[in-house]
Amino acid sequence: MPVLSTELRNQLEKVVIEARDVAEAGARVALESLAVHHYEPYPHMDEAQRKLRNRLRARGRQLGDQQEPVGRLEIRHLIREVAYEHWHRMLFAQFLAENDLLIEPNMGIAITMEECEELAREAGEDPRAMAARFAQDSLPQIFREGDPVLELALPPETQQALDRLLDSLPSEVFTAADSLGWTYQFWQSKRKKEVNESGNKIGADELPAVTQLFTEHYMVQFLYHNTIGAWHAGKVLAENPRLAETAQSEQELRDAVRLKSQGGYDFEYLRFVRSSPLTGGGRGEGEDPWRPAAGTFDGWPKTTKEIKVLDPCCGSGHFLNEGLQLLVRLRMDEEGLGLDEAIYAVLTDNLHGLEIDPRCTQIAAFNVALAAWKLVGKPIELPSMHIACSGLAVGATKGKWITLAGDDPRLRAGMGRLYDLFEQAPVLGSLIDPKALKSDLFVANFAQLQPLLEKALEREDDEKLERAVAAQGMAKAAELLSGEYTLAITNVPYLGRGQQTKLLKDFADEKHKEAKADLATIFVERMLSVLNRHGTMAAVTTQYWLFL
Repeated sequence: MPVLSTELRNQLEKVVIEARDVAEAGARVALESLAVHHYEPYPHMDEAQRKLRNRLRARGRQLGDQQEPVGRLEIRHLIREVAYEHWHRMLFAQFLAENDLLIEPNMGIAITMEECEELAREAGEDPRAMAARFAQDSLPQIFREGDPVLELALPPETQQALDRLLDSLPSEVFTAADSLGWTYQFWQSKRKKEVNESGNKIGADELPAVTQLFTEHYMVQFLYHNTIGAWHAGKVLAENPRLAETAQSEQELRDAVRLKSQGGYDFEYLRFVRSSPLTGGGRGEGEDPWRPAAGTFDGWPKTTKEIKVLDPCCGSGHFLNEGLQLLVRLRMDEEGLGLDEAIYAVLTDNLHGLEIDPRCTQIAAFNVALAAWKLVGKPIELPSMHIACSGLAVGATKGKWITLAGDDPRLRAGMGRLYDLFEQAPVLGSLIDPKALKSDLFVANFAQLQPLLEKALEREDDEKLERAVAAQGMAKAAELLSGEYTLAITNVPYLGRGQQTKLLKDFADEKHKEAKADLATIFVERMLSVLNRHGTMAAVTTQYWLFL
């Protein structure tokens, strides 16, 4: 699948930057028209508007917007959330449509944007709104059901401007392999420039913009090919030792270990060597049997279904996407699974992702779903993906947080643990280590908390609803952070100590004394801690920590 040309990438960047400005301006107008920022509703507002206002205010407080004693609410975070959700729902619908994956729910068939426009005219509905609704129906894991942010209508002039921007992008943008990754990078680019030029310390509000960095596709493939690819090659050579003796080139070996299912998978960047570190090349250069340069990972599981992969800062899901492509074909070759079965199995057993930025988490989940559906050629039912935000804000006092548990002392203790764990999550993200707690993670574990949180989601109380949604995400993130993995793979975030806030510095001083010089090296150490006994870390990092 082709990647974006420089010309198309520049065009996408211009459109996305303008879209953010337009969407945020429209979001402010829409929120202020409902008095979301004001200390009381406007007299002319009806009951439905007042209820939506209350739900939006609860959402804003959960996101971190501060409320003054007189009742006025800062809506800075809420404006960004509204702008992001509306633009990206439109964008995701366009991605689905351009890849023949936008499903009309009544007929259950894929439709084009032109067909969607015809249906919208007949129904007297806005075509983009209809397409966005279809996308939302297809992606319940991506778009939260009953989200007040998406129930808020943007001003007509804002919607029209966003429509024009989306229409200006050619189809090739939506079918390129790397478009989704660049989309969020460009969404943050203006904000990143502002933060870097300010010279201020980088805290919770600035971290996602400053540390977000697109990883080129060859880097992702190189790391996978020389870990899982090398493990697979080691098994092939063990079954065919004659090949290791007689092969004439690395390419011959790459051809021999190529996967066959679903059009095949080539290990283009997998490297082999002949000289042996054990013999010291005593038999002469080129005379030893071939072996994968990275080793054969003999301590790893024997089958792919047992391999657990984690990207602890998954961004827009680039590593997860490539992992899906590789692992699906491996499991089809090994187990004889059908394509649908293999996708379901990989998402259930193998792939895990964490990200400090909830918006990136959403894009990553969409990226994986889109990749899975494109493999099959149509939308299929997917399991609940192991992708979670490790940077969610608690947005309440500990006392209010614990009220979600009712009167059950064990569950109250469990919710208290969850609060303590994630109190600084917007700054620490995947650096949070639940295993560092001396007792059980939640006192009441995740399995016991989950029914409680689902019950809390049914309540009318807007504040508790928003806390329950956040708590569900945190519990899932804590579950992933507590796991042990065969492979931790990522492009680490970069932030020198001089730019870090006091909170991050103090955390590094206590938990990562030797790695504290840069957030990148702190993450290297954190990744090592999530591995099982024979696990492996593969990361794009700076090199200086290797010899300090």
